[in-house]
Amino acid sequence: MTQQPSTYRVVFVEPGKPACEKEIGTDLSDLQEAVGGLIECVYPHDDRTVLVCNDEGKLMGLEGNRRLDNGSIIAGSFFIIGDDGENFRSLTDAEVSRHLQKYAEPQQISQREVQADMGFYFISF
Repeated sequence: MTQQPSTYRVVFVEPGKPACEKEIGTDLSDLQEAVGGLIECVYPHDDRTVLVCNDEGKLMGLEGNRRLDNGSIIAGSFFIIGDDGENFRSLTDAEVSRHLQKYAEPQQISQREVQADMGFYFISF
């Protein structure tokens, strides 16, 4: 039986900052602390990596961070982590390099854009 690592190697992305390599703990509480709340897994890449963000980031009014290729907006800090099919895993050197490059440039995203990307609208009559 292989022992669970105590940390994961990830690419961490904060609003207004370039991506950086980081080590985070493997417990659920560590993952939640990294994004400031409940985690949501998003699969925007064609590789075996996962974008993990705050599930309620937009509802909480967190700052817009990055636009995904499909036009969706991620609000608040997020990280990219490996996926082995059943569990998270540390990123490889190649994955770290690829995602550091992909998220190197911060993006300016207004709160209006974040709110417009929430997926529901209120209509009053």
